[in-house]
Amino acid sequence: MERTLILLKPDCMQRRLAGRILSRFEDKGFNIVAMKMLQVTPELAKKHYAEHVQKPFYPNLEKFITASPIIAAVIEGLEAVRVVREMLGPTSGLKAPSGTIRGDYSSSRQMNLVHASDGAETAAREIALYFKPEEIFSYAPTVSPWLKAADEF
Repeated sequence: MERTLILLKPDCMQRRLAGRILSRFEDKGFNIVAMKMLQVTPELAKKHYAEHVQKPFYPNLEKFITASPIIAAVIEGLEAVRVVREMLGPTSGLKAPSGTIRGDYSSSRQMNLVHASDGAETAAREIALYFKPEEIFSYAPTVSPWLKAADEF
């Protein structure tokens, strides 16, 4: 099983889309193994977006991500990093196809509703920024045998 971090960003929260978006990951068969609501501080934003801090767009990014509470969640499942990113669609909602989360709900590059880790190493680093190990709960839902063939686990 693979884990990835998602952040339901301020625009997602303000538009009251959190439940609809989380349900799409559950509908796909992923487990939500950790989740919390929090306010991103400027310090946490700098750690999360460390590779962007020196870029000209960073001040606006920090202002955006700290503007409202967010929901951070750890999603677990087979090929979670790749599949979750495909479910989101391209960064710009204007370029994201219908059927993807951004294609269905976003019409902006920056206000694109959800962040998802872009690789397994990034996911491990980002998960550690938002969750302590004891805040993550792996479990096997009783529906699991009906989501994947026995040899896919």
